[in-house]
Amino acid sequence: MKKTILLIEDNPQNRYLVQFLLETRGYEILQAETGPQGLKMAANHRPDLILLDIQLPGMDGHAVAHALKSDPLLKSIPIVAVTSYAMVGDREKCLAAGAEGYIEKPIDPESFGDEVERFLPVAKGDVAP
Repeated sequence: MKKTILLIEDNPQNRYLVQFLLETRGYEILQAETGPQGLKMAANHRPDLILLDIQLPGMDGHAVAHALKSDPLLKSIPIVAVTSYAMVGDREKCLAAGAEGYIEKPIDPESFGDEVERFLPVAKGDVAP
């Protein structure tokens, strides 16, 4: 069964690149441009993984991660922060908000897919895409 990844990202170029890189690996990509839209999509689709930008308009990624991890139905979905926030302490702040992983922007197209796959849950009987 094809794994689903929800990308919560406001920048259209970043959404395009991530979708291209991950669809070529066989994943279904859902996209949300805002935190509230991402929360709704997560609840409706229950993706296998959430890629979350931190610098979002209105509701930042830290608040989105906290909301996802506070929901009993969504808290088990792994979250990977994909962000340009790369100052000392930013990684720790993302992890404290509930993210299991952290990838700095700009993403490296050569290694991004492998980095993302490290966080996808593997269920018995899963077949690589």
